[in-house]
Amino acid sequence: MRIGQLARDTATSIGTIRFYESEGLLAPPPRTSSNFRIYNVSHVERLGFIRCCRSLGMTLDEIRTLLEFKDQPRRSCSEINALLDLRIASVQAKIEELRSLEVQLRKLREQCDDARPGSECGILNRLSKGADELLQSNRSA
Repeated sequence: MRIGQLARDTATSIGTIRFYESEGLLAPPPRTSSNFRIYNVSHVERLGFIRCCRSLGMTLDEIRTLLEFKDQPRRSCSEINALLDLRIASVQAKIEELRSLEVQLRKLREQCDDARPGSECGILNRLSKGADELLQSNRSA
């Protein structure tokens, strides 16, 4: 199949397919005498695997590592477990960051509880004060 068909079959853009090839995640396919790329079922399966990993937020390096293990099925999967443990820890840290951000935004929202002119908006005033504080700390650093 040609790249357009692979793109349609996997719901992946042609640019992304070429990017994965350039990154070494997807093997370059053989070419016809007229220089068209010809993909096969193994490309479809590998691209599906990559897309599944990406949907889980994995980095290209993490995917590359997983593909190395997939290509060497006799290797112990202990490194895969460690990789996933690191990914889980990263997600947990991100969740904590987002919770902290939510608290900050809620406190900011409490600065203005009704419709006022912009010059009297507690949110805008607090953001302006925060910007001034940030500038001051950068100047003194």
